[in-house]
Amino acid sequence: MLGSTHGTLTTDSRRARVIACGEHPGPAVHGRPADADDLDVSGRPLYADVPDLDRFFRPESVAVIGASDAEGRPNTGVTRQLVDWAGRVGARLHPVHPTRETVFGLPCSASVADLPEQVDLAVLLVADPLPVLEQLAETKVKFAVAFASGFAETGEEGAAAQERLAAAVARSGLRLLGPNTNLNAFERFREDLTGPSIALITQSGHQGRPVFALQENGVRLSHWAPTGNEADLETSDFLSYFAERPEVGAIACYVEGLKDGRSFLLAADRAARHGVPVVAVKVGRTETGARTAASHTGKLTGADEVVDAAMRQYGVIRVDGLDELQDTAALLARARPPRADGVVVYSISGGTGAHAADLATAAGLTLPTLSAAKQAELHRWIPEYLSVANPVDNGGHPVGDQRGRKIIDAILDDPAVGVLVCPITGPFPPLSDRLVRDLVDAAERTDKLVCVVWGSPVGTEPAYREVLLGSSRVATFRTLGNCLSAVRAYLGHHRFVRGYRSPFDEAPRTQSPSFRKARLLMRPGQQLSEHAAKQLLRAYGIRVPREQLVTSAAAAVRAAGLVGYPVVMKASGGQIAHKTELGLVKIGLTSASQVRDAYRELTDIARYEGVELDGVLVCQMVERGVEMVVGVTHDELFGPTVTVGLGGVLVEVLRDAAVRVPPFGEDQARDMLAELRGRALLDGVRGRPAADVEALVEVILRVQRMALELGEDIAELDINPLVVLPCGQGAVALDALAVCR
Repeated sequence: MLGSTHGTLTTDSRRARVIACGEHPGPAVHGRPADADDLDVSGRPLYADVPDLDRFFRPESVAVIGASDAEGRPNTGVTRQLVDWAGRVGARLHPVHPTRETVFGLPCSASVADLPEQVDLAVLLVADPLPVLEQLAETKVKFAVAFASGFAETGEEGAAAQERLAAAVARSGLRLLGPNTNLNAFERFREDLTGPSIALITQSGHQGRPVFALQENGVRLSHWAPTGNEADLETSDFLSYFAERPEVGAIACYVEGLKDGRSFLLAADRAARHGVPVVAVKVGRTETGARTAASHTGKLTGADEVVDAAMRQYGVIRVDGLDELQDTAALLARARPPRADGVVVYSISGGTGAHAADLATAAGLTLPTLSAAKQAELHRWIPEYLSVANPVDNGGHPVGDQRGRKIIDAILDDPAVGVLVCPITGPFPPLSDRLVRDLVDAAERTDKLVCVVWGSPVGTEPAYREVLLGSSRVATFRTLGNCLSAVRAYLGHHRFVRGYRSPFDEAPRTQSPSFRKARLLMRPGQQLSEHAAKQLLRAYGIRVPREQLVTSAAAAVRAAGLVGYPVVMKASGGQIAHKTELGLVKIGLTSASQVRDAYRELTDIARYEGVELDGVLVCQMVERGVEMVVGVTHDELFGPTVTVGLGGVLVEVLRDAAVRVPPFGEDQARDMLAELRGRALLDGVRGRPAADVEALVEVILRVQRMALELGEDIAELDINPLVVLPCGQGAVALDALAVCR
């Protein structure tokens, strides 16, 4: 962990980060954007609405509905904690109970209507919060918290009850946390810790406990939002709010499901604009995990591939375990921006160094070979027979005297080095104590990141508890894996922020002429024929082969002459999904007789299979190129998504595909291609020419425009194969399938 009660690893101000990232001011607090420039082509907001939650976390007055001080009652312990919390934050607390005059010595109101003042926050300790919410609406309460369970997490009946609750909240004008939430927002946070903080968002309070416990290692926490079922306030609201808090250095999230994918992306975009890292555990990688999460919170979990891609698209760092969440959030909250991306592994053992270097390289970190001059300098203190190229092996003895500090300083002075990682596999006093002290002292002098992995399973050693955790400048970890994944996230986050351009800034605000043409082709609830689907592509400027739709053998022969031999002939109809499997495709036809025979055979097969045709396509034959697939599907959580992958049958066999949620720009389109395992095919392999990647990127962007403009009209679009021709020759959509909503 990054320790301490003093100092900070962060020197850049929040304002500097905002300017560097090109922050858009966004809408006014508590106001949706009204300007047309802040809406996309479908009228959706392009910037997050940031709720003013100051009075939620720091209210001036609080009402506790159902307060109790009777021993043995469940509400008594909760009331006691709220009384203590109100005292810490300086809020006036008003108990409400119909039969009590006082609660814990405080005057008690009989009902909400009898409250002595308008309150900022009402905490509902009642089984049915709905009637109380309606009473609170009349008193102009700003916020309410409902602990009650039995809502969407329980099934259809509970979901209906939650909908009624949400509707009442919408009518009331107040903001609600819950239902099915807990007391985490009212925990005791340590006030003696300084430096940038972690703000915590959880949909399961117990899962936030490990991050909350970081305070015992000197890491500051400032907020905890336990969102529960999110009938009103949701993860995205707190994400947007925390991104603008000057004390927040990182946001840690435990997410079981998202209420609304679009809202989450807008909130993640706001965090990215401010340069605030977001680290998240997102449940639902497996079917079992997704099912369990849905039963717990009653929200959508989303197709995991889409969730993963969407988070990556907006710089959200997804981790798997709570230990990773702790370590990564702590590092990102407190570490200064890197001076360089180079990582050096420094150890007292060649075996330790080699193992750490292997794992670091496998994690995608860059381990630069130190210059000959730097190696010669290190050999002034390290025996010549030991390797100091990176990893640096000192052999052990130098750490016990003045040489140890000189070695560390020399490594950190190298301009190619941004991070020093020192794994200490176990305590070996006094050498380990001297090494730890030298690392801490060196970290105080440098603006580079120093990471120490303390491998002892005991964790009570003074070198660890007092020296490492007492340092505000050293990042201390208990496992090498967590250290390397956190360093990777740290370097990746700062690269991302430096180059971040919000996709929402580039999103189209007005509909294109292509949209008007395309709408005429839509057939609600139907699958378009290949011919109609290709007309859809043409409307958006996507190239298709020369082809003609014919309804007779004679017309097919004339069309073949115009298209040019050899030709391909395909049955075209709205009911056909897989033409090849049905024998409804004929390729390499080189004569009029072959064309006539093919026409008769295709129409005979269609009649036999009971497939209705709108005609037969006579198409130009395109033989040379890389087959890709580009498509649009409708995700339940995020809406239209764009996929690109290897085409033909490979997309089904290898599942080598990349996904993005529109809007996105050219950089993201290129990143999609970089993610493909088969990316090398586009560069040319085994003597084949390189493919026209620029044309492929253009097709991806045009398909994305279709997804943005036709997202409510199109359920599925599949261009497969899209043949990417050699450089400079473009890309051609040989086949297309489109299903209208």
